[in-house]
Amino acid sequence: MKTRIGILGLGGVGGYFGGLLTKEYATSDTIDIVFIARGETLKVVSEFGLKIRTDEGEMTVFPNIVSDNPEIIGKLEYLICATKTYDIETSFESYRKCITSNTIILPLCNGVDASERISKLFPENSVLQGCVYIVSMIVAPGIIKKIGPYEKLFFGSKSNADSKITALQSFFEKAKIESYLVENIEETVWEKFIFISALASATSYLNQNIGQILSNPESKQVYVSLLNEIALVASVKGLKMPENIVEQTILKLEKSPQEATSSMHRDFLAHHKTEVVSLTEFVVKEGIKYDVSTPIYQMILRKLLE
Repeated sequence: MKTRIGILGLGGVGGYFGGLLTKEYATSDTIDIVFIARGETLKVVSEFGLKIRTDEGEMTVFPNIVSDNPEIIGKLEYLICATKTYDIETSFESYRKCITSNTIILPLCNGVDASERISKLFPENSVLQGCVYIVSMIVAPGIIKKIGPYEKLFFGSKSNADSKITALQSFFEKAKIESYLVENIEETVWEKFIFISALASATSYLNQNIGQILSNPESKQVYVSLLNEIALVASVKGLKMPENIVEQTILKLEKSPQEATSSMHRDFLAHHKTEVVSLTEFVVKEGIKYDVSTPIYQMILRKLLE
């Protein structure tokens, strides 16, 4: 019987890493890659495949299965969730029939509470924690664009990794995904969250891309203030962040494509629903919970919710 790996959410993250898995395993006798898609994306990928464009060129992949029907998707051994954070509960309820008590679930969502929320829905399951560093986005249904060379995937479990989790790492490695199975996954996820939360909040509030923020002293000060506030929240929560986390995060941003921006900023510009609750409001609420002052986050939240 084949191992079924489901990809829920074919955006910049799910589409890109799901595409690499499909490229490796589309003709495998032991692994099925299943794309869980709806609407126009389902129609396009079913007929024309999933296109991934990078700085080096373009490739098209055809998954073993692409469907929104739980009966066709079948029972999954692994489910990689890369939906928007506001879609987590509704998406998982739609495909509850595909998840058994043995399904390993790996969320690769923005924010830091995805695993906790999924565990409430599926308390018997092994729900991992994970995060990625990548600049990628949907340019049209069934077409993913990745900018720059940076692509790293980190995942792990608070409990000891079992054989199915280490097997997932081997699947990633064979598909040439730069992935790391790490022990201190909560700190790793929060380190990424510090990066993406401050960036999403700053780009959306200032309506500027990375290069514009870094080159404008006033804009950069807003960004640095956000970093200091969220880093203090993490510290008071008891998370062991690098002492120079703010400087490290600024360096990561300086190495990022300067013309890029955050997915939340792109959603604001397109008048789409945004992840402001998970990326901005969450920090404000954690600040209140742990008695940490977050005036810049609060100011930006008020503006973004107008």
